[in-house]
Amino acid sequence: MRFMMLMIPKGYEAAAPGTVPDAKAVENMMKYNESLQKAGVLLALDGLHPPSMGARVTFEGGKPHVVDGPFPEAKEVLGGYWMIQVKSRAEAIEWASRCPASANEVIEVRQVQEMSDFPPDVQEAAKGFDEMQKKAGR
Repeated sequence: MRFMMLMIPKGYEAAAPGTVPDAKAVENMMKYNESLQKAGVLLALDGLHPPSMGARVTFEGGKPHVVDGPFPEAKEVLGGYWMIQVKSRAEAIEWASRCPASANEVIEVRQVQEMSDFPPDVQEAAKGFDEMQKKAGR
């Protein structure tokens, strides 16, 4: 089973462009990342620039509309993620619990939908999705 562990740092929604984490925090996080890798559960991981450097595309009336960050209405935003492959939700939560996160950070654990989770009509509508993922490097 694949799970995403989504890092939600409180206050990151208002972070200025170019905001970076503290070197000691990164050092501690790298030790955690190495433990995920050594255990063979890590599939991918990345940190994200603050929303002030991003954009949102909405589709009001069916037409794309772009808004540059920051996004004043945002209360929680992603700071980064890990993609892991484990045997159960409980194991994913256990890994998230080991993270050296600070008191202002939350990790949301979400299972990735697999094609087998969908009914036959949805699987048929998504025909070719597995091949698309392979070509994308997954």
